[in-house]
Amino acid sequence: MSRAALETALGARIIASRALHGGDLSEVMLATLDDGREVVLKRGARVATEARMLLAVAASGARAPQVLAQAGDWLALEALPETAASPDGWQALGKALRRVHESTGRGYGWSETYGFGPLDLDNAPRPDWPTFWAEARLRPFLPHLPRNLAGRVETLCLRLHESLPETPPAALLHGDLWTGNALFMRGGAALIDPACYHGHAEVDLAMLELFGSPPEAFWQGYGRQEPGRAARRPVYQLFPALVHLRLFGGGYAGMVSGLLAQADV
Repeated sequence: MSRAALETALGARIIASRALHGGDLSEVMLATLDDGREVVLKRGARVATEARMLLAVAASGARAPQVLAQAGDWLALEALPETAASPDGWQALGKALRRVHESTGRGYGWSETYGFGPLDLDNAPRPDWPTFWAEARLRPFLPHLPRNLAGRVETLCLRLHESLPETPPAALLHGDLWTGNALFMRGGAALIDPACYHGHAEVDLAMLELFGSPPEAFWQGYGRQEPGRAARRPVYQLFPALVHLRLFGGGYAGMVSGLLAQADV
């Protein structure tokens, strides 16, 4: 029923579709409509929240796919023309991320729960940033960790008021920023598949560095970084590593342990 409602909202019928990469945790496809348009379709339980997050990214001035329609568990998005990454594209991505981070909220968290596939994220507000990072991003994984790793994560949580800023600007975060969620286009770059909330801007930078190093052009576009960021990086990278461990299995236990060691735990 919701697909028919989506077609009504689009004013066109879906006549063909094919799967796109990136559908590990939700169904993603490129669809052709009977009026000749191509759109990206996503299907999942959280697409209405994703649509609102994409609108927040766009409102910051960064490029994001236009939300064309949403009905039930279906979401239709603008299909953007993708090109290979280039120095100009990386610089544009840095500038776009800076715009996102300059859009700030009144507190840490988000007004809706969200998640990655079956994994729910606690976005409820907390009084300060270290408390948010401990309670909303690290401690929820403790019941699912081997005893040794769980003890080390808890030790880190107890030290966060010493290692993280207490009240950094509540920047709008993409929330899942790896290279697969940056789409390069001729003359620019767009941010896709957000998992937004408000928090310390360094969270996105750390995530982007988890599986590789952005080139210098990205940092030229992004601009100034805060002193001490390198020391905080493993603390922020620990969250996506824990997500990968929970969703994809024990092969990520070594990454989690290594990041804890970098954080002196």
